[in-house]
Amino acid sequence: MYDASNITLPDGKLFVGGEWETGTGAEITSIFPADGSVNRVLHGASRADGERAIARAIAAQADPAWRGLKPHERARFLYAIADGIEANIDRIAVIQSRDTGKTLSETRALAGSAAGTFRYFGAVLETSDEDLTVQRGNALTLSVFEPLGLVAAITPWNSPIASDAQKIAPALAAGNAVLLKPASWSPLVSLELARIVEEAGLPKGLFSVLPGAGREIGNLLVEHPDIARVSFTGGTSTGRMLARQAAEKLMPVSLELGGKSPTIVFEDADINQTIAGVMFGVFSSTGQSCIAGARLFVQRSIYDEFVPKLVAATKRLKVGHPFDPATQVASMVHFEHRDSVAQYVTMARAEGAEVLCGGEAPDGDEYKNGAYYLPTILAGVGNDARICREEVFGPVLVVLPFDDEADVIAQSNDNDYGLASGLWTRDFPKAWRVGRAISTGTVWVNTYKQFSISTPFGGEKDSGMGREKGREGMRAYMAQKSFYVDLIGAPHPWAGAALEAS
Repeated sequence: MYDASNITLPDGKLFVGGEWETGTGAEITSIFPADGSVNRVLHGASRADGERAIARAIAAQADPAWRGLKPHERARFLYAIADGIEANIDRIAVIQSRDTGKTLSETRALAGSAAGTFRYFGAVLETSDEDLTVQRGNALTLSVFEPLGLVAAITPWNSPIASDAQKIAPALAAGNAVLLKPASWSPLVSLELARIVEEAGLPKGLFSVLPGAGREIGNLLVEHPDIARVSFTGGTSTGRMLARQAAEKLMPVSLELGGKSPTIVFEDADINQTIAGVMFGVFSSTGQSCIAGARLFVQRSIYDEFVPKLVAATKRLKVGHPFDPATQVASMVHFEHRDSVAQYVTMARAEGAEVLCGGEAPDGDEYKNGAYYLPTILAGVGNDARICREEVFGPVLVVLPFDDEADVIAQSNDNDYGLASGLWTRDFPKAWRVGRAISTGTVWVNTYKQFSISTPFGGEKDSGMGREKGREGMRAYMAQKSFYVDLIGAPHPWAGAALEAS
């Protein structure tokens, strides 16, 4: 068991426009879901705290000391933040594990990913060119990109530091000020990131961390006239409400929402490789992932062979404490969320689902005080069952048979979500056909949950709108401005005789 006793948690003060202040909003209690102990009690941000952060951000973003920096000069701040994250990976990992219940192996990887994100967008700044467009008249035409001003980033509790970086890094690279609202269940690691950003020397006021109630601080960030863009990752119902609010002020948004991603196993798939990938795709992160492969379609010809092997392997997964290096499935983020997942399984049973494994909290003293739930596989329901339609956001997999390509494409697309999908086959042309036919933002072939900051990510249908990451991820936080520069120095002929008469 990893000894984390020497790691102190953030003290609970908020980072409000570059100043550490005690929040004046509602009380937030961060718990360690592995045993129910309290990490920290803090006060979240109130509307007044948010207004103060916005005022400081406006001044900081307009200051020529920031706004006038050349791209390679802004890049230095992103590199410094990346260095700071890498120097504190163990500390960040423990704080995030305490906040979310994730394994240390995962939270270390997420911290490393966050550092890589800042470094990548620093490199994007170093190598991004503006556009000299094709001349079609007597003017030199070009297009430049400028910061929007103030950007709000609203992030979820399941992978906070990686999600934070995915929004903060491109927005800062673009020259904006950023106001981050992390989820109330996981505020501490975002506050730790604020300390690192401050130590990197980012000009004061350009970054704030404002955990708090969505109805108060969230609504302020969406509705405030000086916020020029919102990037949101979270639930679909909240995303719809945010989009309506944004439409009132004609503000651009990016929305990365829920998913009910299909994973498809064809009869020619490598069985062992596929079982490992399917389990990782749905049970890693204790299933608390928007892209979890929660609907498993297995070709009927191998269904009776494949499913028992998958169930047997799933039963062998190590469920345990987040600090135990052997743990594969740790505690869930909160007891309320664990109970929500359990209710979905109860509902599935009522729909006629057969529980092939799991379906309950584990027994034993090591689990009794924590928010644990066993990896669960369900069968015996059709694709129209609620358990196949709604996002559970937990370690619950539904297995369904299919007959052929047309059948599985139809079943995969018969869902309101379209975030991700996985295909398992040795036949690449088949994978290409099926992958192109599925309504989804990401297709993994013979792998799952692999990410690259250089590759755009987003969803279709109720899974959201817009894309993040990649070189264009920075442009999403910029306004494009076109210039026409006269090349001939002569009066426009339209003036004609009127000019001569004068």
